Amino acid sequence: MTVTLGELVAALGGELHGDAATSITRVEPLETATAGGIAFLSNPKYRSQLVGSQASCVIVSEAVKDEALARGAAIVTADPYLYFARLTQWWAARVRPRPAAGIHSSAVVDATAVIGQGVTIGPLVVVEAGAIIEDDVIIGSHCSIGARARIGAGTKLAPHVTIGFDCTVGARCIFHSGVVIGADGFGFAPNKGRWEKIEQLGAVCIGDDVELGANTCVDRGALGDTVIEQGVKLDNLVQIAHNVHIGEHSAMAGCVGVAGSAHIGKHCTVGGAGMILGHLTLADNVHVSSGTLISRSVLKPGLYSGAFPFDENASWEKNAATLRQLHALRDRIRNLEKQVKS
Repeated sequence: MTVTLGELVAALGGELHGDAATSITRVEPLETATAGGIAFLSNPKYRSQLVGSQASCVIVSEAVKDEALARGAAIVTADPYLYFARLTQWWAARVRPRPAAGIHSSAVVDATAVIGQGVTIGPLVVVEAGAIIEDDVIIGSHCSIGARARIGAGTKLAPHVTIGFDCTVGARCIFHSGVVIGADGFGFAPNKGRWEKIEQLGAVCIGDDVELGANTCVDRGALGDTVIEQGVKLDNLVQIAHNVHIGEHSAMAGCVGVAGSAHIGKHCTVGGAGMILGHLTLADNVHVSSGTLISRSVLKPGLYSGAFPFDENASWEKNAATLRQLHALRDRIRNLEKQVKS
């Protein structure tokens, strides 16, 4: 695709400095961009890459406007990273293939399912009895939509997504391949050395504008529903257990696990491989660093970290051994302080 800088600014805004007729054919990283590419600079630590960049245009803030203009065309905006995000959306809408609306001949759609206008149902999809597929939904090949499930308008399901019975998905969601919504939660009662299954009688309720990465799983509730509010973003390989509640616009990176009945507030973030134990509460605006285990409720907004830094193994073992003695060392210090005071 080829567009001009004038067309981009007309669509996305910003203050253009340079020839509006300049052609752009690619969106590229600042360091490796070449003629015909457009790049962006938002993080000051990459400022040194600006002067040498060969991009035909760079998206920058007012703070680096002069440096950007010294090398060529620039679009100046208050938030270059946000501008870049909207540029990628605009670009993707024009270059990514969109399947034609209609139901593929190999799909199996129950006669009682309700299918809206402009819906695309791909090869080998199964839509079970009573399911509701709202307008402009795209369902990729090999997806399974359970009985009485509901998929909101404009939602896109990549191939091999499973939506369980009675589960509800909001509008404009994006689910990548391998997502499973509504598998049974992990519930078992001990019985004389064996495990008795607890049937999971709830469902999953997902709000609007939620994006779930590949192979992410959200289990159905044991009694009430598992709830993911609007705007939540979950990366690949995230596990959300039964009866978890995630507040709106929270985000979790890859390999995060949230155990059953945890309640996550609004605008929270969890770094990769972070873990939240069950039945805990995280207040709004709590941010958890990568690899951190949250083992008690966090009721105050802020950034929380608990990962022990890596080191050479021999050094790590010595430090770990010392940590096991901290409690005893604390008691010894207290006793010594008492002796000094006396």
